[in-house]
Amino acid sequence: MTREHLDADQQARIVEIALDLAREGRTDELVEFLDHGLPVDVTGPNGDTALMLAAYHGHAGLVRTLIDRGANLNALNARGQSIIAGAIFKGENEIVRALVAAGADLDAGTPSARETAAIFGRAELLARGAG
Repeated sequence: MTREHLDADQQARIVEIALDLAREGRTDELVEFLDHGLPVDVTGPNGDTALMLAAYHGHAGLVRTLIDRGANLNALNARGQSIIAGAIFKGENEIVRALVAAGADLDAGTPSARETAAIFGRAELLARGAG
Protein backbone atom coordinates (compact mmCIF):
# COMPACT_ATOMS: atom_id res chain seq x y z
CA MET A 1 0.00 0.00 0.00
CA THR A 2 1.45 3.37 -1.00
CA ARG A 3 0.95 6.72 0.64
CA GLU A 4 -1.51 7.63 -2.10
CA HIS A 5 -3.79 4.90 -0.74
CA LEU A 6 -3.75 6.26 2.80
CA ASP A 7 -6.12 8.91 4.04
CA ALA A 8 -4.88 11.90 6.02
CA ASP A 9 -5.63 10.26 9.37
CA GLN A 10 -3.71 7.13 8.43
CA GLN A 11 -0.75 9.17 7.21
CA ALA A 12 -0.74 11.21 10.42
CA ARG A 13 -0.82 8.02 12.50
CA ILE A 14 2.17 6.57 10.63
CA VAL A 15 4.14 9.77 11.23
CA GLU A 16 3.15 9.71 14.91
CA ILE A 17 4.34 6.10 15.29
CA ALA A 18 7.61 6.83 13.50
CA LEU A 19 8.33 9.88 15.64
CA ASP A 20 7.54 7.87 18.79
CA LEU A 21 10.12 5.31 17.62
CA ALA A 22 12.65 8.14 17.31
CA ARG A 23 11.85 9.39 20.83
CA GLU A 24 12.34 5.87 22.15
CA GLY A 25 15.55 5.21 20.18
CA ARG A 26 14.11 2.19 18.37
CA THR A 27 16.49 2.35 15.41
CA ASP A 28 15.66 -0.92 13.64
CA GLU A 29 11.93 -0.26 13.65
CA LEU A 30 12.30 3.34 12.48
CA VAL A 31 14.65 2.23 9.69
CA GLU A 32 11.90 -0.13 8.49
CA PHE A 33 9.57 2.84 8.08
CA LEU A 34 12.27 4.70 6.16
CA ASP A 35 12.97 1.66 3.99
CA HIS A 36 9.28 1.57 3.11
CA GLY A 37 9.21 5.16 1.90
CA LEU A 38 8.74 7.39 4.93
CA PRO A 39 10.77 10.55 4.27
CA VAL A 40 13.70 10.87 6.68
CA ASP A 41 12.74 14.49 7.39
CA VAL A 42 9.03 13.97 7.96
CA THR A 43 7.74 16.31 10.65
CA GLY A 44 5.12 16.07 13.34
CA PRO A 45 2.62 18.78 14.31
CA ASN A 46 5.31 20.76 16.18
CA GLY A 47 7.77 20.61 13.30
CA ASP A 48 9.99 18.06 15.05
CA THR A 49 11.87 15.59 12.85
CA ALA A 50 13.02 12.10 13.83
CA LEU A 51 16.59 13.41 14.08
CA MET A 52 15.49 16.20 16.40
CA LEU A 53 13.64 13.81 18.69
CA ALA A 54 16.40 11.19 18.70
CA ALA A 55 18.99 13.85 19.53
CA TYR A 56 16.89 15.46 22.26
CA HIS A 57 16.25 12.09 23.90
CA GLY A 58 19.88 10.98 23.81
CA HIS A 59 19.83 8.21 21.23
CA ALA A 60 23.30 8.60 19.71
CA GLY A 61 23.16 5.45 17.60
CA LEU A 62 19.89 6.49 16.01
CA VAL A 63 21.24 10.00 15.46
CA ARG A 64 24.21 8.56 13.53
CA THR A 65 21.88 6.33 11.50
CA LEU A 66 19.66 9.27 10.55
CA ILE A 67 22.68 11.41 9.66
CA ASP A 68 23.92 8.56 7.44
CA ARG A 69 20.50 8.46 5.77
CA GLY A 70 20.72 12.14 4.88
CA ALA A 71 18.56 13.72 7.57
CA ASN A 72 18.56 17.51 7.55
CA LEU A 73 20.96 18.55 10.31
CA ASN A 74 19.62 22.10 10.29
CA ALA A 75 15.87 21.57 10.48
CA LEU A 76 14.09 23.91 12.85
CA ASN A 77 10.90 23.02 14.66
CA ALA A 78 7.85 25.28 14.86
CA ARG A 79 9.46 27.19 17.75
CA GLY A 80 12.59 27.93 15.69
CA GLN A 81 14.72 25.52 17.73
CA SER A 82 17.60 23.64 16.10
CA ILE A 83 18.56 20.04 16.62
CA ILE A 84 22.04 20.83 17.88
CA ALA A 85 20.86 23.52 20.33
CA GLY A 86 18.41 21.01 21.80
CA ALA A 87 21.19 18.44 22.21
CA ILE A 88 23.39 21.03 23.95
CA PHE A 89 20.51 21.99 26.24
CA LYS A 90 20.00 18.34 27.19
CA GLY A 91 23.73 17.77 27.79
CA GLU A 92 24.01 15.16 25.02
CA ASN A 93 27.70 15.73 24.33
CA GLU A 94 28.22 12.69 22.08
CA ILE A 95 25.32 13.77 19.91
CA VAL A 96 26.53 17.37 19.79
CA ARG A 97 29.93 16.14 18.60
CA ALA A 98 28.30 13.94 15.93
CA LEU A 99 26.21 16.86 14.67
CA VAL A 100 29.22 19.18 14.61
CA ALA A 101 31.29 16.58 12.75
CA ALA A 102 28.48 16.15 10.21
CA GLY A 103 28.41 19.89 9.56
CA ALA A 104 25.43 21.21 11.53
CA ASP A 105 24.91 24.99 11.27
CA LEU A 106 25.96 26.43 14.62
CA ASP A 107 24.16 29.71 13.96
CA ALA A 108 20.73 28.35 12.97
CA GLY A 109 17.74 28.65 15.25
CA THR A 110 16.76 30.68 18.27
CA PRO A 111 18.74 30.42 20.38
CA SER A 112 21.52 29.17 18.14
CA ALA A 113 23.88 26.38 19.12
CA ARG A 114 26.59 28.96 19.82
CA GLU A 115 24.27 30.92 22.10
CA THR A 116 23.05 27.79 23.86
CA ALA A 117 26.62 26.55 24.36
CA ALA A 118 27.63 29.90 25.83
CA ILE A 119 24.67 29.86 28.23
CA PHE A 120 25.57 26.37 29.49
CA GLY A 121 29.36 26.78 29.38
CA ARG A 122 29.83 24.13 26.69
CA ALA A 123 31.40 26.14 23.86
CA GLU A 124 34.26 23.62 23.57
CA LEU A 125 31.78 21.08 22.16
CA LEU A 126 31.31 23.18 19.06
CA ALA A 127 34.91 23.06 17.87
CA ARG A 128 35.16 20.99 14.68
CA GLY A 129 37.13 17.87 15.49
CA ALA A 130 36.50 18.16 19.26
CA GLY A 131 36.33 14.80 20.86
